[in-house]
Amino acid sequence: MTSLPERAGRRCHTALNALHSCLYFSPDRGKELAPYGVEDPTAGYLALRAAPLGAVGAGAVTAAFYNFNHALVSRFVPEIWEFASPNTVLAARLRAVDATLRRLLGEEAVAAPEMAEAARLALRAAEGCDRAGRPLYAAQADLPVPEAPHLALWHAATMLREHRGDGHIALLQHAELDPLEALVTHTSSGHGMAPTWVLATRGHNQQDWTAARRRLVERGLLGEDGELTERGGALRKELEAETDRLDARPYQHLGAEGTARLTELAGGYARTVISSGAFPPDLFGKG
Repeated sequence: MTSLPERAGRRCHTALNALHSCLYFSPDRGKELAPYGVEDPTAGYLALRAAPLGAVGAGAVTAAFYNFNHALVSRFVPEIWEFASPNTVLAARLRAVDATLRRLLGEEAVAAPEMAEAARLALRAAEGCDRAGRPLYAAQADLPVPEAPHLALWHAATMLREHRGDGHIALLQHAELDPLEALVTHTSSGHGMAPTWVLATRGHNQQDWTAARRRLVERGLLGEDGELTERGGALRKELEAETDRLDARPYQHLGAEGTARLTELAGGYARTVISSGAFPPDLFGKG
């Protein structure tokens, strides 16, 4: 296989993920789903991300998403499919992506030849992904590739994001980190969502959070001050390194030169998206 610089795939994924995830904070998603009666933000997120799986039940969504409280998922799934079928949601999702990227990046960037180049490179990378054991990636990969380059880029970014995420979940299970313990350790590393956002969006409460912290303290992974111990920090680094390893094939398939170029292009789009205010300023951190 093609040898890549260390963390080349992770850097590329990080840039692409900003393009994928900006949809979930976009006002355009609400505008597109509201006509179908899907107005709750959590319901909208669950519908948009789960729609490629089809009209599945709450159990399948909880399993695939991993870090959502099952009780929260059950409030909306499968009832949500009675408001809008998965195909209806997928169509609304593409309209929302179109509006979001045009607004954040600008019409000139959307129409530029570099956008088509980025889409070709990202789709090429996705050819190296593997469906086995990766339900969210496999479901996204079964969808048709949109014709418009900016939508094709988002489609490919979504495949690559879900491919990495599916592999990461397997590693969390191997490390015996339950969904909330995974969130606590990620936040304590300084890279995850802030606790206020976790509790507001994932259906857990402060009591759940405190209990997870206590379990991690007992395992020697977290200190009483809420900071990762040496063991805890080493575990998080190992998880990310192993995630890189399980997610290497798409970028090896693309090659070092292609990966570097895709990172350059996607990184530019990501910086524009972030500077345009696509994400809440307090979304990440330990606060």
